[in-house]
Amino acid sequence: MPGRHVTDHQTRLFMKYRQNNTIEVAAAKASISRATAYRVKKDANLPSQKQKARGRRRPDPLEHIFDAEIVPLLKAAPGIRVVAIYEEMLRRHPELSAGIRRTLERRIRSWRAIHGEEQEVIFRQLHEPGRLGLSDFTDMGSLGVSIAGQSLDHLLYHFRLAWSGFEHTHVILGGESFVALAEGLQNALWSLGGAPLYHRSDSLSAAFRNLSADAKEDLTHRYEELCAHYRMTPTRNNKGIAHENVSIESSHGHLKDAIRDALLMRGSRDFDDLGAYRAFIDEIVSRHNANHGKRIDAERPHLQELPDQRTSDFEEVVVTVSRTGGFTLRKVFYTVPSRLIGHRLRIRLFDDRLEVFVGGTKLMTLPRGRGHADGRHDQVVNYRHVIHSLRKKPMALLNLIYRDKLFPRQEYRRAFDELIERLPDRQACKIMVDLLALAHDRGCERELAEQLAETLDAGDLPDIAVLRTLFGPDPARLPTVSVQLASLNGYEALIGAIHVGDVA
Repeated sequence: MPGRHVTDHQTRLFMKYRQNNTIEVAAAKASISRATAYRVKKDANLPSQKQKARGRRRPDPLEHIFDAEIVPLLKAAPGIRVVAIYEEMLRRHPELSAGIRRTLERRIRSWRAIHGEEQEVIFRQLHEPGRLGLSDFTDMGSLGVSIAGQSLDHLLYHFRLAWSGFEHTHVILGGESFVALAEGLQNALWSLGGAPLYHRSDSLSAAFRNLSADAKEDLTHRYEELCAHYRMTPTRNNKGIAHENVSIESSHGHLKDAIRDALLMRGSRDFDDLGAYRAFIDEIVSRHNANHGKRIDAERPHLQELPDQRTSDFEEVVVTVSRTGGFTLRKVFYTVPSRLIGHRLRIRLFDDRLEVFVGGTKLMTLPRGRGHADGRHDQVVNYRHVIHSLRKKPMALLNLIYRDKLFPRQEYRRAFDELIERLPDRQACKIMVDLLALAHDRGCERELAEQLAETLDAGDLPDIAVLRTLFGPDPARLPTVSVQLASLNGYEALIGAIHVGDVA
């Protein structure tokens, strides 16, 4: 047989069967190949009687150093890489050839097979329907997705049922947080229509503090309450042991490959807005679930019923609006209408948005910002919140801290750069504030941006008077309409005539 030496017994059998059979038949009965049979026919000596294989033709380059130097290194540091030993031996013994690397690798591999430490064994598990759901986050930066030309730095929350393979994903703009976990997990459960008995994570920083080996003591209070709301028992794999979460870890790669292929077929990695990208991801995941539809439908009856309503998937913070017309939260400054200055606001902090409340009244929703990695603060600014004050102080625009974030579109920023370059600062700021006020008052932000782009492309500066005429009448110049109210006596006479008719 291939890879095995022919034994004396096989040789004797072949010679016996050869007396009454062809070479092919005798070889088959002796369990040797036809080529080996022809060699035995030419040389009838038993394998044990033949000359032993020759030894080395070249000296062993590791003969004097393997047992003396390499083995002690392997015993002292079992996890050391072969390349590190290779480089160390070349440093110690310059006379060694660089071509010994493969010889060294084979020798160390053989030594470890005999004398090495025991390795960890992976125990494959038998999953039952409705028993286990898994959550994890995966980094999507390698896909190069962008929104309106701006690179999108994001994660993907990924939920999967171990038995049926049901999957749900949610685009996460921040890092791994309880808010992201709670929102993604609840979206998955309500999309599925039930909850498994156990929920497993890989020691998410959002859910576990990693301060103790005991999982029950390690659970954060919020994560424990979240799982309890859906009657799920929270579990986790050991810290740093990713293969214990392999039911979802391996799916990350398949999901990313599917998204990458879909992006290539789409022909572009840029999306108009975040909603379009999320719909794109949802469509890919829906196709996967459709392929596993029968198995998913079979698992649904084994899931626990959902509660009457979702639990909170946000953090709640109270802030005070300062005299700067906004508040700072998590290293991000947010503007709000100036009428809220001095008020205490209740903020519901989601992964991608902030919901602003005064008492129990919801006022608005703001996009969530995040501080820079180097510690610098960021700003989320809506020019509509401050335009009325800028009208009174247009020069404040010149050195405004959040000036670049004030402009709603790139065309406005470009217009300001041109104005500053070609006009005095005071005049440039006045015109720019008038442009923002025009966009606010006439509700023509997009149309005005398009007009500014055409004007700047032609090499001209925007003319505020022409633009005001172009985008509708000035409310201050609207004609006064006088309405002459009719006398109520006429109505009385009409009502009286109707009553007289009824009596008759």
